[in-house]
Amino acid sequence: MKPAEQSRREFCGQACRVAVAGVLGSALGACGGGGGSPTGPSGAPSLTTLSGTATASGIDLVIDTASPLASVGGAALVQSSRGSFLVSRTGESTFSVLTATCTHQACTINGFTGNRYVCPCHGSNFDTSGRVLQGPAVAALRTFAATFAGGTLAVAL
Repeated sequence: MKPAEQSRREFCGQACRVAVAGVLGSALGACGGGGGSPTGPSGAPSLTTLSGTATASGIDLVIDTASPLASVGGAALVQSSRGSFLVSRTGESTFSVLTATCTHQACTINGFTGNRYVCPCHGSNFDTSGRVLQGPAVAALRTFAATFAGGTLAVAL
């Protein structure tokens, strides 16, 4: 039995539906629609999320031996009622604190690999000082002063 022939109109309609489905699938994957994988849509491992405590002057974060910030080189996403922050331990008693809001399109940065913060939405990379290493972002992340004493990191906002 000979298969039924498709009209040109049917063929074009089917081809358009396939193309649109492919484009939408790619866009959703690139913009964070990929869902909760441990590495996120950017492929970078997701940061551990910690809770900060809001204070009159900023936020406080207790850092104990179980914290991802317990040793130099550690990093975490810190969330509080005052905002979300990227925190990395740069020395025995020094830390870098940055806004977790990407300067490209305001996505929350949650990936970290090779001492780079990675935005899950469009792949911008920032170093632990907030400088842009790879776009599309062109502006650095905002930095915040922090002091560390008695196992507590105090971030001034």
